[in-house]
Amino acid sequence: MGAVPSRVEPSRLVVLVSGSGTNLQALIDAAADPDYGARVAAVGSDRHGIEGLERAERHGIDTFVLPTADFDGRDAWDAALASEVAAHRPDLVVLAGFMKLAGPAFLARFGGRTVNTHPALLPAFPGMHGPRDALAHGVKVTGATLFVVDAGVDTGPIVAQVAVPVLPGDDERTLHDRIRTSERSMLVEWVGRMAREPYTITDRTITFGAAV
Repeated sequence: MGAVPSRVEPSRLVVLVSGSGTNLQALIDAAADPDYGARVAAVGSDRHGIEGLERAERHGIDTFVLPTADFDGRDAWDAALASEVAAHRPDLVVLAGFMKLAGPAFLARFGGRTVNTHPALLPAFPGMHGPRDALAHGVKVTGATLFVVDAGVDTGPIVAQVAVPVLPGDDERTLHDRIRTSERSMLVEWVGRMAREPYTITDRTITFGAAV
């Protein structure tokens, strides 16, 4: 019998959170399957005392907290965040409800391998109030987007999108709740794919598969 090839080590994820961490939990649950191809190596936040950190701690995952108020300006905080994330040797960084923008020092280290989600079909309705803005515009379909983070606000190359219908009687809460459900499934599916498969980014196009 020939030698059994050793299993490739799963990709390392560092997940950044600012709140309850429901998307983080979905990633932790998915990573329990060895075939998923990724594991959460560390969870970081800009806030103490949040449920997202407690979720990580319950699963024995390393955590760190870097409040912006502890630093002399945003650039210093951004550089410290980049250094702390780098200490955990991530293959991919996932912003999962992280309410801070990545700055130049962070993007210099992790540009092209940091992803975030947005509750609208970008480039429509960027910013803090995607579901509200979609309702105000009267669209019949909105959704969620997974994108590679760049220096803009919700402007990076799009990895995946999922459509969510706007139903009669929807308000911002009911619509956002349905978007979150679809967003979570999309995040888990495509982070797993990014962990398992090589990909390249050319201009704004992401291509999966080995380079030809």
